[in-house]
Amino acid sequence: MTGGSGGRRDREPDPDASAALPVPGPCASTHRALAECHRRAARGPLQPEVLCRHLNRALAECVVTACCPDETEAVRTLCSSAGTELKRTQCQRARIDLSLCLEAHQEP
Repeated sequence: MTGGSGGRRDREPDPDASAALPVPGPCASTHRALAECHRRAARGPLQPEVLCRHLNRALAECVVTACCPDETEAVRTLCSSAGTELKRTQCQRARIDLSLCLEAHQEP
């Protein structure tokens, strides 16, 4: 295998990118940074999934925390280490609660 762009430059634009909804509130700046990262990635050899991974994760965490702050904090607190059987059970319950909260915020 010799050097090259890995076929990245001739990739078609993401059809969902233009249909993305604006993200208001505390996550707006992270959303803008992610959009800019994707635009820069389109001109380079790396895929956006690789180049923008840190911003994608930061935006996901921001949106989840904004939607379900109490449930997110419970997961962070209860699932941060292995702990006892009780803590593992509480962690599992906290994850379920977070999942239900996020499901309640999804559009039909």
